[in-house]
Amino acid sequence: MNPDLQKLHPYPFEKLQRLKAGITPPAEKPHIALSIGEPKHAPPEFVKLDMLKQLDRMGSYPVAKGIGELREAIARWLVRRFDLNAESINADKHILPVNGTREALFAFAQAVVDRSRDALVMMPNPFYQIYEGAALLAGAQPFYMNTTVDNGYLPDLDRIDPKTWRRCQLIYICTPGNPAGAVMESSYLQRLIELADRYDFVIASDECYSEIYFDEQRPPAGLLQAAAAMQRHDYARCIVFHSLSKRSNVPGLRSGFVAGDAAIIAQFLKYRTYHGCAVPEFTQYSSIALWQDEQHVTANRALYREKFSRILPMLSGVLKVAHPDAAFYLWPETPVDDETFARELYARQNVTVLPGSYLSRNNGVNPGANHVRIALVAPLAECIEAANRIIEFTKTL
Repeated sequence: MNPDLQKLHPYPFEKLQRLKAGITPPAEKPHIALSIGEPKHAPPEFVKLDMLKQLDRMGSYPVAKGIGELREAIARWLVRRFDLNAESINADKHILPVNGTREALFAFAQAVVDRSRDALVMMPNPFYQIYEGAALLAGAQPFYMNTTVDNGYLPDLDRIDPKTWRRCQLIYICTPGNPAGAVMESSYLQRLIELADRYDFVIASDECYSEIYFDEQRPPAGLLQAAAAMQRHDYARCIVFHSLSKRSNVPGLRSGFVAGDAAIIAQFLKYRTYHGCAVPEFTQYSSIALWQDEQHVTANRALYREKFSRILPMLSGVLKVAHPDAAFYLWPETPVDDETFARELYARQNVTVLPGSYLSRNNGVNPGANHVRIALVAPLAECIEAANRIIEFTKTL
């Protein structure tokens, strides 16, 4: 067996199951799950109907590069959403459809990292654990960049020394962030691009939450957008990851894309040709309509805005919690340690949240400690009920 498999940490939800093991919560209180970032809003009706029309395509093997019609639809979306020069995005060279961002984020490190060169892969801390697992199985050393309230939940780029930057081959960023929802402004992204130029590393920007935001006039910036503002229309060293899962409430469709630097995309395509992870054609054709429609995305944001406007005032009276810049998580501090908070909340109120320490590593301190991640993905009524139970629970601490 690959010895690097032994370096992998248990997944956060595996640890959560162990934490809850043996507990019998009150039967009169139906379970409310706020631990997993799985959208529960209804998918658009039109995609359900469209998928029925595409099922005959199950009789064809898909190709790794994906169908041209989908890549063209994605290119048009990127140009519209991030104000890119249409001539700078070539659907044939800059875009690859993928089975959601999770598999692509993992596979990307396997293609990019040169394990013969004492490789370092940087990532925020807390983080999406796929970044760490991808780095370890690519033969690289993870480097954790603490994100706390003191640095606005963004990695402090100026605290990283030149020796570390020189070892870096790949950096994962997430904007809007998971779990705190912090957004990297264009100036921040441009600073990172300048560092990538100076020290020759690749930026992998996980932007799967980019379409969940609160001000319709201020959508979060993206890495390609920041590069274009610098007149870098080749998007050198820049790769973005996008998904329909959160944007369109279709996590089971497993449909997303990677885009950016054409030379990197070409090599990633070569890897994926062997990896055998081509997106099924019926999924690709059904995805076209989703990338072309913004009405359902705008309506989806309105649902999240209402939940935050109702839930945040309730919880801010009992927990130290701030409104995130974007995404659908709350990241409150806990009055007791995060494991105790999550375990006892489940035991007494049948509400599941995720301990923050499960999303982070001890790097001087554990920046996830004494926090929990609350995913406001359940219907509004369930979120309100969960907030009331959390309030009742905190009175007993």
